[in-house]
Amino acid sequence: MQRWGGYWTTWVKGEMVRGILDHLDQLEHKSVHILREAYANFKSLCMLWSIGKDSTVLLWLTRKAFFGHVPFPLVHIDTSFKIPEMIQYRDRLAAEWNLTLIYGQNEDALRQQHTFPDGTADRITCCGLLKTEALKKTLSGEWPRYKFNRALKAYERDRNTEPFTGVIVGARADEEGSRSKERYFSPRNQQSTWDVGDQPPEFWNQYKTEFAPGTHLRIHPLLDWTELNIWEYIERENIPTVSLYYDQGTGSRYRSLGCGPCTKAVESTARDVGEIIAELKTGKFANVAERAGRAQDKDDGGGLETLRRDGYM
Repeated sequence: MQRWGGYWTTWVKGEMVRGILDHLDQLEHKSVHILREAYANFKSLCMLWSIGKDSTVLLWLTRKAFFGHVPFPLVHIDTSFKIPEMIQYRDRLAAEWNLTLIYGQNEDALRQQHTFPDGTADRITCCGLLKTEALKKTLSGEWPRYKFNRALKAYERDRNTEPFTGVIVGARADEEGSRSKERYFSPRNQQSTWDVGDQPPEFWNQYKTEFAPGTHLRIHPLLDWTELNIWEYIERENIPTVSLYYDQGTGSRYRSLGCGPCTKAVESTARDVGEIIAELKTGKFANVAERAGRAQDKDDGGGLETLRRDGYM
């Protein structure tokens, strides 16, 4: 079967049969196209993997786009404050799916205990140090990177310090205000700084893939997906996700995952993917931001634009 635009075609008994793709097929088709365009046009690519549902769907799409293979490294920024189950899930999938996984972190800030959980920084400063600065220095190769050894199931210092200049990210436009200003191919400068007013137009599925030397690029294949689309796709494809997303009998679950000290659960009795989909369709969270449980968003005036202009995910 071949898929073109919003249609699929196949041959049955010598005759071509044509049909309309459903909404998930159309989203998948576009995301796969973006991934292949990125791989064909940019060198030194990597993909950010936060371990959450969106970046895991993006990982699944990448495996589909490249026939079971992920042709670039996954990068995880480890703040050391993630909920333990998230890290266990990360390493399990890295081993099971034969992923090239690298993590980086701000070792100086952690060593000096200059963090919000240690009581020596506010949440925004903490995010700036443990996420933004760690991300930029890990991508540039200036700070140590640690690579997962699948045979030993352990991390070791990565000898490769070549900078990643193209980064594939699982951001969605509907998730948070500043992300709605993104493009599929979004340029940054050499310091990963984002000029919101200087974004290339993207009309009629035409994308700019030629940029000046030294441009750092963020690529967003999930930009048009919604929270409901993500969960519908997870159900259809049977994608494994962290159990923190589901009610374990406490009447609450996580809707968005982040650092433990700054992430709160929401009231919900949804115990599996199907129940989350049903819950979202009722409109229960229609007026509640998906990241409402992420405390740093509130400290930044309800959004992440301040952090993201400086290079945050």
